Amino acid sequence: MTEPLTVNGRRYHRPHRPVVVVCIDGSEDAYHERAIADGRMPFLERMLRGGADLRADCTMPSFTNPNNLSIATGVPPAVHGICGNYFYDTASGTEVMMNDPELLRAPTLFAEFSQRGAKAAVITAKDKLRRLLGSGLKDGICFSAEKADQATEEENGIGKVLERTGMELPSVYSAELSELVMAAGADILDKDRPDLMYLSLTDYIQHKHAPGSPVANDFYAMLDQYFERIDALGAVLVVTADHGMNAKADGAGAARVVFLQDTLDGSLEPGAARVVLPITDPYTVHHGALGSYATVHLPGSADREAVASGLARIDGVDEVLTREAACERFELPGDRIGDLVVIAERNTVLGTTPARHDISGFTEPLRSHGGLTEQRVPFLVNAPVEGLPAGHRLRNFDAYWVGTAVAAGEPLPAA
Repeated sequence: MTEPLTVNGRRYHRPHRPVVVVCIDGSEDAYHERAIADGRMPFLERMLRGGADLRADCTMPSFTNPNNLSIATGVPPAVHGICGNYFYDTASGTEVMMNDPELLRAPTLFAEFSQRGAKAAVITAKDKLRRLLGSGLKDGICFSAEKADQATEEENGIGKVLERTGMELPSVYSAELSELVMAAGADILDKDRPDLMYLSLTDYIQHKHAPGSPVANDFYAMLDQYFERIDALGAVLVVTADHGMNAKADGAGAARVVFLQDTLDGSLEPGAARVVLPITDPYTVHHGALGSYATVHLPGSADREAVASGLARIDGVDEVLTREAACERFELPGDRIGDLVVIAERNTVLGTTPARHDISGFTEPLRSHGGLTEQRVPFLVNAPVEGLPAGHRLRNFDAYWVGTAVAAGEPLPAA
């Protein structure tokens, strides 16, 4: 494969050296900027002096699954179909986790490149993403750190991951889960030399620790060592994030929550409306299924504009959009969201009813994401990036578009 490849309507160059994209789940510029200022990321500081220190927007909602799949496909949720970690399927009347490859409506870059002879490797922290990101991958490597002890050559394209890295299997709620992703990625890059590699981390640290805190700085110092190793192995490195993170509590540390289901049950018949929280996934210990974005399914008899107006007046609510407006503005698939989309303010999250959200075990004030205030993310490259089209809105899902052009020594293809 020497000619440019078109995937999902976008052109990509065939790289002459490996392209490694690292998605630091839940990161924002303040994390690496504070770590650099505190002397904890000396390599990244040097890298950015000779490379590209940019900022990009993630897709909305600013959750894990929509953005990881956008990075993997190079297109927004309106094209690939994954618009949350979870959605309500009106056709079947069931609530569905968005981790089944059958829900994906567009091929990944890894699948398309591998079908044309390129080698691809995908490593995720949590297993929930593995099947989606590995869909259609031919003769590649794809496994999760969460289940690294179960990876086999037959199923995942690699075995003995823990033996290769010298690490033990970490807890899913730990910084070490992300470290295992980075360690395995560096090892595979060194020994297997994939053309495309994707390393997707977990936001366990960011949910609990603010930028510049000792624990956060320790985490980013760990990343810095692996960034240096990846760079030394000759890869083009692109570092971005699926979303940012903000405190969602008041000055006393109490979570600021708007319980939408309670509100709607009070204004409509109880249970007539259904509030869906797309942040919901199997790993709720660090966020309690509370995020800053929700969708609302209304009964046919409801006055949609009146309900939207009422929700918009609630303290802590930033915006309420109709399905049509949300699809146009955020590039969402209309059949997988509700009649209304509700977005909270910076320091507020949206819930259903208190009994469904257990945050009693939290030892730190709630930090979460999902809204517009978590949309700005880093876009860092270990080489200069030239030729961005005038007026181009850089997105996190431009990572391989930029990275493959840099690795090929070619101008950026038309966006």
